[in-house]
Amino acid sequence: METIPAKHILTRNKSTDWFGTDHTMNLYRGCSHGCIYCDSRSECYRDDTFDTVKVKEKALELLRDELRRKVRPAFIGMGSMSDPYNPLERELELTRKALMLIHAYGCGVAVCTKSDLILRDADLYADIQKQAPVICKLTVTTVDDALARKVEPGAPSPSGRLKALKGLSDQGIFTGVVLMPVLPFLEDSTESVLAVVDAAAEAGARFVYPAFGMTLRDRQRAYYYQALDRLFPGMKERYIRQFGDRYQCVSPRAKTLWPAFSERCREKGLLYEMGQIIRAAKGNYDTQLTFFDI
Repeated sequence: METIPAKHILTRNKSTDWFGTDHTMNLYRGCSHGCIYCDSRSECYRDDTFDTVKVKEKALELLRDELRRKVRPAFIGMGSMSDPYNPLERELELTRKALMLIHAYGCGVAVCTKSDLILRDADLYADIQKQAPVICKLTVTTVDDALARKVEPGAPSPSGRLKALKGLSDQGIFTGVVLMPVLPFLEDSTESVLAVVDAAAEAGARFVYPAFGMTLRDRQRAYYYQALDRLFPGMKERYIRQFGDRYQCVSPRAKTLWPAFSERCREKGLLYEMGQIIRAAKGNYDTQLTFFDI
């Protein structure tokens, strides 16, 4: 197990637009899911060993001390740069212990993961939700387990994630699906997108939040294109023709996907717009969850 030094654990967000969170927490650095599209491989993040999970030294002590210095609870996001439920978490339980601290200090939490290990901590999410907002987000970009094994080779299967989502939902936890990235020419058919919506609804999701496309830049683009050559011969050339060196690679089918997607969400009673999701998650709590430094 590799450890890396850390000066702090909580980072203040520039805005609360992303699921309403005002702080971000990463206990680990790097990820072992091996998703071929992950933006965190980009040069700007300066992690040359991204595929190896590293543990931040004294992460729990730092988190406890940072929470102690605040006078009001926060709404903390997890899972932005590393999955909080990586394989090391099964033994180390850093995420579980951090959730205990979050609960003890009255904070809310929004977690994003590709791992069914999240179900282990359903008791803590239920406890936190009694006093503060909780949003449990499971990323599902396709319901095709065989395709997922190619594009997300180290992650639990989509079917396993959906079972975990159902387990969380059955316990009354505010849970949904993050449908992103939707990889152009691989996952962006109407049938594929609607299959995710239907599976999410069947599992008891409250929302599905999409992004019909992906991002590509520098080292991430090179890694992705190498994977396309290996897994989907000829697909790289299609990307180059369609997107060139653009960072935002919106699916050419996005304009037709959106009305089909939104209509199916309405039919299934699923939220799909960010504002709706934030209001639904935070609406039952009177306290404004924001840190104020002292």
